[in-house]
This record gives sequence, C-alpha cells and structure tokens, in this order.
Amino acid sequence: MFKIVHENNGQPMSFPCHPSATFEPGQFGQLCVDQNQICIGVSNGRAPIGIIDDIRTKAFSNVSINEIVIVPAQGVLNEAGKYVLTSDIKYELDNSNIIPGSFQSTVSVILKDRNGVITFEAGTELNFDAIGLGIPNAIKTIVNYSYFVPNVPGDDSVAGSGRVTIWYGKMIFETNMFETSQSYPINAPLYVSEYGMLTSRKPSEFHPSIAMVTAPPSLDMQYLQAMLF
Repeated sequence: MFKIVHENNGQPMSFPCHPSATFEPGQFGQLCVDQNQICIGVSNGRAPIGIIDDIRTKAFSNVSINEIVIVPAQGVLNEAGKYVLTSDIKYELDNSNIIPGSFQSTVSVILKDRNGVITFEAGTELNFDAIGLGIPNAIKTIVNYSYFVPNVPGDDSVAGSGRVTIWYGKMIFETNMFETSQSYPINAPLYVSEYGMLTSRKPSEFHPSIAMVTAPPSLDMQYLQAMLF
C-alpha cells in the first residue's frame, strides 16, 4: 500500500521495468541495467531513487501491528521464585502465511510461519494476571509481523506498458511496506532494506537515510507514515 498525504505538486517518473522484478506499491525502486537498457528494479537500499507506485506480485501482503496475545496458563514456582510453564502451549495468531523474518514478539516463542501458530515453551515465565488475583496466571505477548493475504491472487499493473511509476522528491506518505521486526519512534531516521522496504535499521554504512518517521504504526493505523527527503 502506498498513499501520498502531502506532496509539493511534483510528478512521478516512468521507467522500463526490470523483467524479473516483483514488487508492491510502497517499496523502493533503484536504477539497474538489463541488456544495456536502464530500468527499475527493487532497491537493495544503497541507491534508492523513489517509491514504486505499481504492482507485480503473485500474492498481496499486509501487516499486523501490536497484535495482543494472552494465553491462560498454570505454572509452578522455579528456583528464582517465578511461575513458569511446565509444558509447551500453542496459540494460533490472527493470520497465517507469515513472511519469514518479519515476526517480532515481546516474549520468546517458536513460530510456524505457514499456519501462524506460536509455541510458548516449557520454562517460559508467566507474566500476566488475567483475573486480578495477584498471581500470574497467563502469558501476555505483543507480536508484529507481515503476512500474505489468503485467497487474494496477485496482480501485474505493468504488464501492458512494461513501465513502472516512481515517485520522488520531498513528500509525506503512508505505506505498509516496512520491516515489522523494527520499532519506529517519531522522528527516527529511515533506511531502505535489502528488499526495498522501509526500516529503522541501518543495514550498513553504505545505506543512506532517505526519510523520517512522522507517525509510527499502531493497532489502529496498520501502516507507517514518513517524510521522504
């Protein structure tokens, strides 16, 4: 998803699309060469030229931000005086087909990305009082992740023209094409990841900052708002 919130009356550029590139609106593009022709592919973060406003993918993706998981559990006291699980507990997230590498949890879990099931292992500390007894009787974690939307086939908006639209220049925009495994405080500098997505993580010293967070993703706003430099 890509939405322009404010832009200084600029116009996008149009370039030939690299034959093997796959992308969604909101990812960043980069100039490359294919058979002596200058074209656009997905940026590796080192020289992003602008934001892609076309789609070529086999499946749509989306994000789940600050999904709250509370699992009732019984625990026993360990040597440190903490209540912990005596056996594994499984929990099914709101979505399946989670994109590998995008998952983040405030409590350590084991993830099966295909079916969207997480496992709290034996020994995990109970950290939540679900019924107000003053004794931990549940595990609470907050998870963030990207996932492929089921039963919605992809699309190819560049099939006819063979050209891709790129927005550039100073603007404020919103997108769900960002690394959900990172945090995004207001005014944080943003970079482009190795896969053309926004991130607050600086992949290397050769990756320039290209934007700044103007509104972080939240449970109500499942996208990141940023100002492009």
